[in-house]
Amino acid sequence: MNRKNKARWLLPLTLVLALALSGCFPESPEQKDARATVVALSTEMAAVQSEVFPQPAEPVEYPAADVVYTLTTGAEGTNLVFIGVGGEIDGVVNPTLTADPGQVVQIRVINGMAVEHDLRIDEFDVETGSLLAEGEEKVITFRADEVGVYKYYCSIPGHRAAGMEGTLQVGDAEVAGATGANIVRHPADLPGPIGARGPELVQVELTAQEVVGQLADGTTYNYFTYNGAIPGPFIRARVGDTVEVTLNNDTSSTFVHSIDLHSVNGPGGGAVYTQVEPGQSKVFTFQALQPGVYVYHCATPSHAHHIQSGMYGLILIEPEGGLPPVDKEFYVMQGEIYTAEPFGTAGLLTFDHEAMLDEDPEYLVFNGAAGALASEVNALQAEVGDTVRIYFGVAGPNFTSSFHVIGEIFDKVYPYGSITSPAITDVQTVTVAPGGGVIVEFTIDVPGRYILVDHALSRLERGLVGFLFATGEGEPGIFYEGPYQP
Repeated sequence: MNRKNKARWLLPLTLVLALALSGCFPESPEQKDARATVVALSTEMAAVQSEVFPQPAEPVEYPAADVVYTLTTGAEGTNLVFIGVGGEIDGVVNPTLTADPGQVVQIRVINGMAVEHDLRIDEFDVETGSLLAEGEEKVITFRADEVGVYKYYCSIPGHRAAGMEGTLQVGDAEVAGATGANIVRHPADLPGPIGARGPELVQVELTAQEVVGQLADGTTYNYFTYNGAIPGPFIRARVGDTVEVTLNNDTSSTFVHSIDLHSVNGPGGGAVYTQVEPGQSKVFTFQALQPGVYVYHCATPSHAHHIQSGMYGLILIEPEGGLPPVDKEFYVMQGEIYTAEPFGTAGLLTFDHEAMLDEDPEYLVFNGAAGALASEVNALQAEVGDTVRIYFGVAGPNFTSSFHVIGEIFDKVYPYGSITSPAITDVQTVTVAPGGGVIVEFTIDVPGRYILVDHALSRLERGLVGFLFATGEGEPGIFYEGPYQP
């Protein structure tokens, strides 16, 4: 019997016995035995109740705060933010707060708008609770007892993703922070169209490299890559080409690696010939028989572990004569990352095999890192009037994507990565399975920022977002602010 159920029957039994013995008559031996039973049951019940229904802990008493910060909630453009008040952080958006290990920190939060906000720091188990009215204030106080980089954020749904997140730095930044290699492949990093040439020998050389890379701000991860970036190189060939693939495994690797190209007609897609130990190389050759855009990935057990770690890419087999020309082409892939530590944890994170089996990722990413394509450096760039083609693939290993560009309609979609099937026109969102690809095309009519998402939109808050910036002059009648203007 569990403790909660035991507590439920102990209480009424004790009361019944107590009532039965409450008379003013001399006690018989049986009554004395019963009274002893009541005492024993009462003692046990008190013990059980204290364990099952513990009394609230007394609030922790802190001495006067060593460091005090004030933040107000506000907006910057379309983002929601915290803004520093006073001292060195005055006017700073999402300022970095600092403290020495062991110091008592006090953070005062003022609601600068008539919108619900709060502030939470998970690692110190502190939160303000909701601030509902404009001008409402709340304070949290805690001891920053461990060196590290911690995130303070608003936990109201959507607010953290909208920009309400900052950093609390405890101790030496070099100790607490984490920096790694840039593993993000730029979406414009792909070879140009093949065009109308005849069949040729195409030689592809890839190197499996294990890299400590930058997953997010202050956060790193042990990635597996092809040629040091995620996704691996965009491979381009045409129907009838002979493709020779050389796979090297870097001498610093600690795992065997391989490659399975979905464009290959043959067992394992090449994996049977390319299980390569560290410091070794293997080669195989295949004939490109069918056009399409195909995923390739590592096929060394655990396949899913190697894939989620970054070993994937796309290979395009163009049809005879090539694809119709467009102004801009981009290369984007979606993946998942399963870490033992919660989303937003600073430092070097570790792989969680059980989380992967449970299909419970902490991060979802475009091109390898959280928010990778939302930075100025890696965002897609185009101009009004450009025809844009995106080669999009899903590595998984588990989640299907509902790929969508907010503010655009796909003029053409080649579902399942099939080029020879008729394109579907005027599509808002396209479904892409793990291990699948798609080609989408659209024309930009209006300047501004367009957002790449998986329309399972909660994933945006796990890092799955990218930007396309379009410059130039748009047609005024297509999109404008305000009422109808004839």
